[in-house]
Amino acid sequence: MEGIIQIEILYLALGYILILLLLLLVRLKRLGKEWEITLASLRMTAQLVLTGFVLTYVFSWEKIWITLIIFAVMEAFAIHTVFGRMKKSLFPALRIVIAGSMLVGTTAALAYFLFVIVRVSPWFAPRYFIPVAGMIIGNSMNGISIGIDRLSSGIRSRLDRLEGALMLGASPKEAARPFVKEAFSAGIMPIINNMMGMGIVFLPGMMTGQILAGIAPLDAIKYQIAIMLGIGGSVTITVFLVTELGYRRFFNRYSQVRQEVLDLRL
Repeated sequence: MEGIIQIEILYLALGYILILLLLLLVRLKRLGKEWEITLASLRMTAQLVLTGFVLTYVFSWEKIWITLIIFAVMEAFAIHTVFGRMKKSLFPALRIVIAGSMLVGTTAALAYFLFVIVRVSPWFAPRYFIPVAGMIIGNSMNGISIGIDRLSSGIRSRLDRLEGALMLGASPKEAARPFVKEAFSAGIMPIINNMMGMGIVFLPGMMTGQILAGIAPLDAIKYQIAIMLGIGGSVTITVFLVTELGYRRFFNRYSQVRQEVLDLRL
């Protein structure tokens, strides 16, 4: 495409010198993260190259079933990632809440973005659907991970306070209210910080990519604002659902702390 600078493979390879510099500094500091950084770099490269080939095929075939399969895989991978992050403090009752919150929040925000804001036709056009879905799911995954982790760690670290409130006659909702509030605040804080610094402190990736592709800055800004509103809505919905529904899973039907939670006492 005219006006776009193509990055040749040789010069792209030179970019990995920066990773070598990172490895050198990590080794000098004796952090023991060399293998982790190397694996992350190799995994990033392999995943992006594979994604490039897949998207090249998908963009040439606007098939609804292909788009929905990719969306389902993205959702499943995001949910699995959250489970992996929470494996030390995750009990079965929370899994349904996390999966349901992720599906409802991301699907609702994505549908609103596609049908109301952008009004793309067909709605399953992969050029729009897949990149936007990726940004919405990725940010929601981070928000829900922080929110449920803060809720779980807060309750487990202050079980005495929670059980004391229950013994004094408080309902589970009343006893868990401070933990829910703290978890919700923590879960949405990253997206709020991104919004606060966007445009002044840094240029977001979507806007930067569009500008590099030759799109007028004002048009790129419109898309960036739209996607940030979609991401903000998705993160808010997912974190709200996982905290409001999640705290209930820490109690049994007798309004007592579940045995699974007691077994995870810090």
